[in-house]
Amino acid sequence: MTEMLLEDLPGVGPATAEKLKEAGFATIEAIAVASPAELGTMADIGEATAAKIIAAARQSADIGGFETGDMVFERRLHIGKIKTGCSEFDEMMGGGIESQSITEIYGEFGSGKTQVAHQLAVNVQLPEEYGGLDSSVIIIDTENTFRPDRIKQMVEGRANELGLELDADEILKNIHVARAYNSNHQILLVDSAMDLANELKDSGRPVRLLIVDSLTAHFRAEYIGRGTLADRQQKLNKHLHGLQRFANLNNAAVLVTNQVMSKPDVFFGDPTKPIGGHILGHTATFRLYIRKSKGDKRIVKLVDSPNLPEGEAVIAVTKDGVTDA
Repeated sequence: MTEMLLEDLPGVGPATAEKLKEAGFATIEAIAVASPAELGTMADIGEATAAKIIAAARQSADIGGFETGDMVFERRLHIGKIKTGCSEFDEMMGGGIESQSITEIYGEFGSGKTQVAHQLAVNVQLPEEYGGLDSSVIIIDTENTFRPDRIKQMVEGRANELGLELDADEILKNIHVARAYNSNHQILLVDSAMDLANELKDSGRPVRLLIVDSLTAHFRAEYIGRGTLADRQQKLNKHLHGLQRFANLNNAAVLVTNQVMSKPDVFFGDPTKPIGGHILGHTATFRLYIRKSKGDKRIVKLVDSPNLPEGEAVIAVTKDGVTDA
């Protein structure tokens, strides 16, 4: 890719470049994957001008054209996999949680969704030979569930299991947490995450994991009743596309936890259904359903994936974190 500044794009002077940066479009790639309407509105420029800028950015970033299957295969060789800490779980996921994808994990309260998120926040920082991506992590916390003391326990658990010396305080320094107070704030935090990822890109610890725990809590609380459903889904759709863009531009894994609802009219099978409807179902690359089993055991089911068969894995959530059952 040719190294270009925003000012090098046709129609972009210093003032427009400043507007684009303030609107969260700090790189050529970010502009290349935007829509003209979105860019025009957020950067306060005409839609025709925005379309020209996007076309030039796509040409420069080599985004948006057709490519052959072998080229896609070559590109996918750069995808990272984050090990979960449980070999059965990793095997089911084809090696771990994949970058450039949104992985949704849903289940009832207390099923272990946040525990898996905490564990991945530790594991992504490990060297690649130990199943990590040697990188930083951003957590958007909507339910005040992030616990640094739990991270320290998990770091100790991984250090003992792998025979490594890990500094828990250093691990915590590479976890960037923001508390989201409502759905609008939650959506804005994805833009802040993009800015932070750009800052850390050349730091030796780039951001390769973004966690949203939980994705739907605020949307569920703020949009009550069927009359608000269309607005809620439209907003959720925008949020998910922001997350997917983050995943693509940073070669990062996005993990979202999701709440569930019970369908009392279901007489056979599990009445538990994830919140978010078809919008979330279609946008999430991988969908995982986690449920309680005996003691510290949990059953994780791969419900949907573009390239992997459905399957189930038994994991254990212990004091040391997520491990083999």
